[in-house]
Amino acid sequence: MIIPILILALIPTILIELVVLLLLHERRRRVLASSVVVNIITNVPLNLYVYYVSSSLPVLLLGEVIIALVEALWYYVFIRNLSCSFTYSILCNAISFLTGLFVQILYYFFQNI
Repeated sequence: MIIPILILALIPTILIELVVLLLLHERRRRVLASSVVVNIITNVPLNLYVYYVSSSLPVLLLGEVIIALVEALWYYVFIRNLSCSFTYSILCNAISFLTGLFVQILYYFFQNI
């Protein structure tokens, strides 16, 4: 069933990106809440595509770039600062992507011991 997989991808992404925003000293509840919304909007379709169509690294990286652009524009609507919007989006997405990659590497490593 796909729902647990989507939740397993979405919840950590939301939490990681909220932590990143907080570490960047973002305290506006509107911006933090918008992060949750935009992650639901972008994370679910990407994971559906990866699950059903292609899970290759180039496809995943292209999807992450598209998501980073969409999220940067989304943040811009709320904070009206383009460079800050791109900084938030790039850092949030890079850190959540790398964290997910690290968890998968650990999973496969310990699975093969």
